[in-house]
Amino acid sequence: MQVTFLGTSSGVPTRSRNVSSLALRLPQRAEVWLFDCGEGTQHQILRSDLKVSQITRIFVTHMHGDHVYGLMGLLASCGLAGNPSRIDVYGPPKLEEYLKACGRYSQTHFSYPVKVHTVQPGLVFEDDEFTVSCSPLTHRVPAFGYRVVEKDKPGRFDVERAIALGIPSGPLYGQLKRGERVTLPNGRVVNGAELCGPTQVGRKFVYCTDTIYCDNAVELAQDADALVHESTFSHQDAELAYQRLHSTSTMAAQVALGAQAKRLILTHFSPRYAPGNAIVLEDLLTEAKAIFPNTIMAHDFLTYEIPRRTTEALTSIR
Repeated sequence: MQVTFLGTSSGVPTRSRNVSSLALRLPQRAEVWLFDCGEGTQHQILRSDLKVSQITRIFVTHMHGDHVYGLMGLLASCGLAGNPSRIDVYGPPKLEEYLKACGRYSQTHFSYPVKVHTVQPGLVFEDDEFTVSCSPLTHRVPAFGYRVVEKDKPGRFDVERAIALGIPSGPLYGQLKRGERVTLPNGRVVNGAELCGPTQVGRKFVYCTDTIYCDNAVELAQDADALVHESTFSHQDAELAYQRLHSTSTMAAQVALGAQAKRLILTHFSPRYAPGNAIVLEDLLTEAKAIFPNTIMAHDFLTYEIPRRTTEALTSIR
């Protein structure tokens, strides 16, 4: 799982930062899932090493323009770029109505199926490998944070050891790989768990924006391997944050600390902290790290590989 930031500014783009969008790349299945799609996102994708043809799901947090103005253009371009078999779009109420209005007034017709899902708190999507859930955040309009969980996988099956034990290849190997106990033709019982390496613990990715500090964000981010959280304002501008229902750097850090996340990545920065001003972005990073040291600051085109943990690593952490 790789996270690529396509836009890290809030409200409006700047010379170096586009508005909100983030790509979660899933190399094992050649898919890209987008989270938010602000204006100019498709240009950012073209400047990255992501492939538009691999986009299969788009998750929208809320209906503010800096998070959705690029969505219709991207969906239209996807059809011209390679006719995907289908794209599923998830988001709050009014998202489907918005896309239908855009299509009606621009006379845009997709050449492939686009399915819009109106999300409710709880499970949003599940297949054999992943679950995606959402929870309401606290903002001026209905907004949701998303949690992606990769399901645990059995450790590597030791074929050489199985052969040495005289276990015949075939259906028994499948049972052993799943960690089951099997009885051999000679009556011997073999525990499959003893022939597999440490379980590959599924990774957890959480995306929270836009919101002020809230308990739902802490709950959503529990034990996340990577928490991406908005950090629109400096702690010194907390009054503005409360007025506009956006987070400060310290609020993001408090969410990460309360959730016992492994890594916090700040994004969605106000342009007011440009170089040369009294407060700059490095100050926001310093504020957050004072509460949650394992914090980094996103920039456009930053790619972060979410590390995998084994059951052995988890035991050593605890």
